[in-house]
Amino acid sequence: MPRGQKSRHHGRAKRRHDQNKAQSCRDGQQTATAAEAPPPSLQSLPVAESCSTPQEPQGAAHATAASAADSYTASGNNPTGQDKERKSTYNTLIPTHSLDRELCGMIVLLEQFLLYKYKMKQPIFRADMLKLIKRSHLHKFDEILKKASEHIDIVFALEMKEGDSAFRSYDLVSKLKLPNNGRVRPGRGLPKTGLVMNILGMIFMKGNRATEEDVWKLLSMMGVYAGRKHFIYGEPRKLITRDLVRLQYLEYQQVPDTDPARYEFLWGPKAHAETSKMKVLEFVAKINDTVPAAFPSQYEDALRDEEERARTKHAAMPSNVARASGALKFRCSVCSSTHS
Repeated sequence: MPRGQKSRHHGRAKRRHDQNKAQSCRDGQQTATAAEAPPPSLQSLPVAESCSTPQEPQGAAHATAASAADSYTASGNNPTGQDKERKSTYNTLIPTHSLDRELCGMIVLLEQFLLYKYKMKQPIFRADMLKLIKRSHLHKFDEILKKASEHIDIVFALEMKEGDSAFRSYDLVSKLKLPNNGRVRPGRGLPKTGLVMNILGMIFMKGNRATEEDVWKLLSMMGVYAGRKHFIYGEPRKLITRDLVRLQYLEYQQVPDTDPARYEFLWGPKAHAETSKMKVLEFVAKINDTVPAAFPSQYEDALRDEEERARTKHAAMPSNVARASGALKFRCSVCSSTHS
């Protein structure tokens, strides 16, 4: 074989060898990543929408129960398709942050891991979470865990709490005691608690009652529409007007003297029993990246509600315990001041 042809043949063989080697490395990396990642059912969650590229502005506007109480900025064009629905839901709930994509990826992966553990009712250990974080980012683990847990809190109303300190374990605790671990119906989907808390927040911000039109305007800003199956909440009209009413988290009634008939929502007995105006206001404030006192009239209403709850609890005590407890006092969990 002539020298020129031999050289070209050798070059092509070397390039094929290098390409095969590179493909083998990529396959090995994908296999290793898949071994660590949560099951595919959770990988489809659009958690990455909470992260933005470094070029995107910080603090992008997001729809909340509080802002919806005063005005609505949702456009009249309903998005179509599951991907647009998911993007709408997460962009309206979470303000964007200028985070590098690698850090975002680890926040997404950790959030999926936490939701999977919650769904399977399995313990969450710090050691297992650390295995998901790249060695170069281990020093940022606390920041990654904080952002992942904050996102879960806002979207699903699940609060991260430390469990057994000896084993460095954690628990995701629902803010309401919805049946079936927050799913309303057995074995279907993800927790509905975040939706309930948003509706309770809307009702509270609108003066303790909200029209059906107001509630659906809020939900449309979250990418939730009547008659359209949602990837987290299922068919929302049935969930809200039937299931949550049956479970006594909401009351759904006709507005007096309306023709044609209009309807409104109020808190149900279970909502009053399992949460409080202050807790719901704290949830609304967190979504808005502010504090409850930023909503003066609602904050005063929530303080009065806390005082009334304290009096009721005091009256229910045995007389000797009530005398020993002295003056009625409670501590606001936000401002840390004591009210009597």
